[in-house]
Amino acid sequence: MSTNRVAIVESNLDSYLAQALPSPIVLAPEDPLRPGTSLTARQAIELFEDQYLSRALDVMARELKRTGEGFYTISSAGHEQNAVLGAQLRLNDPCFLHYRAGAMMMARLRKLQGGTPLWDTLLSFCASSEDPISQGRHKVWGSRPAWVPPQTSTIASHIPKAVGMAFSLARARRLYLKGHYTPRPQDRDSHAVLGNAQQAIVVCTFGDASVNHATALAGINAARYAKRRENPTPVLFVCEDNQRGISVETPRRWVRDFYSNRPHMQYFEARGHLDQVWDSVALAIQACRTTHGPVFLRLVTERLWGHAGSDVETAYRSLEQIEAAEAKDPILLNARRLIETGAATPAVLQAIIAQTRARVQAAAQEAVRRPKLTSVAQIVESLAPEDPVAWKAVATAPIDSERRDKVFGTRLPETVTTPTRRTMASHINHALHDEMIRHPEMMVFGEDVGRKGGVYGVTQHLQERFGEARCFDTLLDETTILGVAQGAAQAGLLPIPEIPYLAYLHNAIDQLRGEACSLQFFSGGQFSNPMVVRIAGLAYQKGFGGHFHNDNSIGALREIPSLMIAVPARGDDAARLLRGATAIASTSGRVVVYLEPIALYHERDLYEDGDGGWLCDYPSPDGNSESALLPGDVGVYHPEAKDLLIVSYANGLRLSLRAAKRLREEHGIAARVLDLRWLAPLPMEAIQRHAHECGRVLVADECRRTQAGIADSVIAELAEGGFPGKLASVRSVDSYVPLGAAANLVLLSEDDIVRGAQKVCS
Repeated sequence: MSTNRVAIVESNLDSYLAQALPSPIVLAPEDPLRPGTSLTARQAIELFEDQYLSRALDVMARELKRTGEGFYTISSAGHEQNAVLGAQLRLNDPCFLHYRAGAMMMARLRKLQGGTPLWDTLLSFCASSEDPISQGRHKVWGSRPAWVPPQTSTIASHIPKAVGMAFSLARARRLYLKGHYTPRPQDRDSHAVLGNAQQAIVVCTFGDASVNHATALAGINAARYAKRRENPTPVLFVCEDNQRGISVETPRRWVRDFYSNRPHMQYFEARGHLDQVWDSVALAIQACRTTHGPVFLRLVTERLWGHAGSDVETAYRSLEQIEAAEAKDPILLNARRLIETGAATPAVLQAIIAQTRARVQAAAQEAVRRPKLTSVAQIVESLAPEDPVAWKAVATAPIDSERRDKVFGTRLPETVTTPTRRTMASHINHALHDEMIRHPEMMVFGEDVGRKGGVYGVTQHLQERFGEARCFDTLLDETTILGVAQGAAQAGLLPIPEIPYLAYLHNAIDQLRGEACSLQFFSGGQFSNPMVVRIAGLAYQKGFGGHFHNDNSIGALREIPSLMIAVPARGDDAARLLRGATAIASTSGRVVVYLEPIALYHERDLYEDGDGGWLCDYPSPDGNSESALLPGDVGVYHPEAKDLLIVSYANGLRLSLRAAKRLREEHGIAARVLDLRWLAPLPMEAIQRHAHECGRVLVADECRRTQAGIADSVIAELAEGGFPGKLASVRSVDSYVPLGAAANLVLLSEDDIVRGAQKVCS
């Protein structure tokens, strides 16, 4: 007996059609397939065409991989009933899709004038640089004109951002239609997603195994929470249930039992004949569109030919089980349904299959010859777009008070422009006010940021002055916060989410690493989700222990490709860095982390109690070139000193300045201090320049010794760049931070810096 299950499934279909007899009933193209259904004969035949095109492409994907012309891909075979979704949804319904969405994409792209789904998919299989969505970077389903952002998720980590977009559509539409802002260029050609947001729904598809993942549970819970709070969140969750996750069976009725009775979310099932699936899907879409709330649709599917790649199904399924699944092949069953109802004859379906196979074969022969990515420059072109001129222009543009009054309808209290010296927390607060005036599409949200004004008072008065639509509290879940940020950004808004503590980010960091920061890369820059993620973090909080409130590690952030990290140490720099970060996000679609040192929020003194040395005047956003800080803009203290360069940031800057004073007064060492301000990208050009001028370098890194901060990178870059002088670092101990005064034993101290400087200069 043959073990080539692909050939067997294809043969089963061919054999059935060769033996089938035409029905005595003959339906006209616009006749319903049966009384009571809205599916017509013409639509049913189009669905069959799209489904078989997806199937033929899956067959070809395996052949291309066998010949070395294609690569790892996950088949849609058995899931072709999802084509019904593609046929019924509108092009202005954004779709975040499961990797088995082949037939759905074929049906959706049928609606797109000039669409070439067959050719596009083959280019993706072959990793060609001409692939219109990822340009050879990955095999993903996606389309800018069809509003399908590419997903690489296999664990439903795209669900939170789908919920975020559904939550944000109505808010974006209100601002857009009132003329408060102009969408970014990539949003203006998106089939009026914003202009029709009141009617649009967001669709998110995933597998039955994924519903057990914490990210999926978080996203679905957030949608139900929003519904409970009476916030419009029209998201259609589609669980394509094939009853298996790789080799692990999903318990019988698991998805239905868990989701069919969830409050604040309607539940539907689609199974059976093609027309029954069509009608059930129509009901689910209509419910989502009319109630503006979450709907869960369980779409019953089969999985043919194993999970993917080298997966050998016979290792965990018996031949009888495999054959039983093949007998439920949806394309075989749909062919039988079309013939029995009189929608099509066997000859018509045979012709569709033969023509589709021939088209796929001919196109594949050409696709394998299309160009590939051949240089690093091509690969990273869309990863981290840069436009410093535009960044500076946006960050330093003067705030128009008349426009502010027109946009918000009432005169707001003036932002602080008096020379009163203030703390960092106050400067960030006033900079947020200014940026919300400058960017009417900007939203600030997170845990406690609204009515309370933040745990540390940094967002005080934003909600009362800009309204709950633009400054609001979320449920206490970081995954949801970052999901809302991504969805809001893709809807045309400029989100400024807040994570209350650095350690809390680790519960949800894949929303940055795997989702937000990868979008421009995998879409060739066609999609972006600009945001500035405000994170209160780092250590030195007196009286706090553990790692949740005293987390001195940024290693997990610095390893994320394209992510930018700004870290202020002084109040005036905090305002100017925030302006720069906001301009970068809004102009280039980048994700920027703005890390705020908690211990410096309310710090007032530098050298001794009461000296007020850490208070600053608020830098007015009056349009001068110094009113914003961008990557590469470093802070230089004691520029005349040339015995030693101390490189630091955040709390380390304050410690380094104190140490530099002692080194000069007690040891006769003149130390120049460099504030990095940007930890990604590191300002290596400035570091190199100042290092060569001073001849010796000490990196004062407040993060833990082992790959938790920036010392490794700075020293490696200097050494590999040929720096001839002495290099050293002082860092915190590889330990969690204990409670009380014991924290001083493991954290970088002023004394550590002094001793390190003496050693380097000896």
